[in-house]
Amino acid sequence: MTILLAAAIAYVLGAIPFGYLLVKWTTGRDVRSGGSGNIGATNVLRTTGRAAGIATLLLDIGKGYLAVWIAGRLSNHDAMTMSVAALAVMAGHAYPVFLGFHGGKAVASFVGSFLCLTPLALGAVLVVFVGVVAWTRYISMGSVVSAATFPLAVWLFERDVIMLAAALIAGAFIIYKHSSNIQRLHSGSENVFTFGAGKP
Repeated sequence: MTILLAAAIAYVLGAIPFGYLLVKWTTGRDVRSGGSGNIGATNVLRTTGRAAGIATLLLDIGKGYLAVWIAGRLSNHDAMTMSVAALAVMAGHAYPVFLGFHGGKAVASFVGSFLCLTPLALGAVLVVFVGVVAWTRYISMGSVVSAATFPLAVWLFERDVIMLAAALIAGAFIIYKHSSNIQRLHSGSENVFTFGAGKP
């Protein structure tokens, strides 16, 4: 029962659409009507500005971390329960019940959840992410490459089969959610990242 409770809590936390709410409260607009149509931090930054984008990023990371932390407290830090919570919070963000199951790509909630579960491995792939984005100027490219290398980082730092399984599922999920971005990268029509985009 503990694992089901942890998963349910994680899903509900993940389903809180902070990007959508922040843009709605501050501008009255639906963030899904502009840019990529996504509720995540990158699209909030692009359509609404730096402050809202950074706030969305931090809140989405925070809900991922909180979901796994709660799972750890409920289960005496059981790896299986915490791993399930990490995946559940990502599912909640990507398929939120509050927005008709149409959400974001779960990168920030992925960062938060695995920051709690496997901080060293997450830190390693964040270095990869920053390097790829700095080189290519594509957030999506950084996300996909980081997701692809994350299972290796988990195995190198944790040597835990359960965490490795969670990392493989999470990485595959992130890549799947970026399938449209991959197509745009291939065609050369993907949006280039500019931190100063949108309103200040």
